[in-house]
Amino acid sequence: MVPPRLSVVSDISREMEVMSANDDADNARDQGEPHVLSDPEAAVDHLSKSAQREKLRRLEALLFASAEPVDVKTLARCVDPEDDINALLADLQEAYKDRGIALVRVAGRWQFRTADDLSYLLERQQKEERKLSKAALETLAIIAYHQPVTRAEIEDIRGVSTSPGTLDVLMETSWIRPRGRRRAPGRPLTYGTTETFLVHFGLDTIKDLPGLADLKAAGLLDANLPPNFTMPAPTDVAALMPDELPLSDDGDEEEQEALPLDGDEREAGEESDGAEGSEAPPEPKGE
Repeated sequence: MVPPRLSVVSDISREMEVMSANDDADNARDQGEPHVLSDPEAAVDHLSKSAQREKLRRLEALLFASAEPVDVKTLARCVDPEDDINALLADLQEAYKDRGIALVRVAGRWQFRTADDLSYLLERQQKEERKLSKAALETLAIIAYHQPVTRAEIEDIRGVSTSPGTLDVLMETSWIRPRGRRRAPGRPLTYGTTETFLVHFGLDTIKDLPGLADLKAAGLLDANLPPNFTMPAPTDVAALMPDELPLSDDGDEEEQEALPLDGDEREAGEESDGAEGSEAPPEPKGE
């Protein structure tokens, strides 16, 4: 039996082989598309498709590398200003429609997520989190559907008192936040949901919450509801409502001082000067 012979290949020869393989690939590609080079319209169409693929690759790379959802303004920076970023995202979303990961829009931003039908494969890798109590879930649902809402209004809807610890737990999860103070006696705090709430539950806007028909179909509501039973349309307005006061850094409502006008300042200065000029000189003390 003749032992196998070993040969040492130099780096130069390896580079030459790689260059030769690349040249063969280029020649095969040119030979496979002779009509593209001969037809000007086909050539323009070919270049347009290549540019489109390059833009999609840029968006794909940026979304894949980001751990958080990315807004449209940030994504638009990696393409040309005249490009329709929404159309490009729609094409990329269509390309990932039947794959293991999907491009979804949450809280007005875009993110790659595991396909819904394959989420069970990653259940073991998820962190074990503490479940919310029934009172916390009811309070969260009331805030989501009735925001902005105060603690007294939450208790009125639930029919029982709400523990302060329940609201603290929901704020620790960053799912709710104090919005402002109600223009009412006592200035009670108003609460609303956050962007973290939308991201966690996979919602684009708060209006995507299930309605009355959806909750009935899911079996979450009794089929025999009162005839006049209604549900509010959830809204999440970032700006304060007319009956809300803004919060300061220390949690109290901000009080804005009325700035004097130029004429008021001038008049105030003249009055102060006049007051100083009219002051009587001190009387000499008698010896």
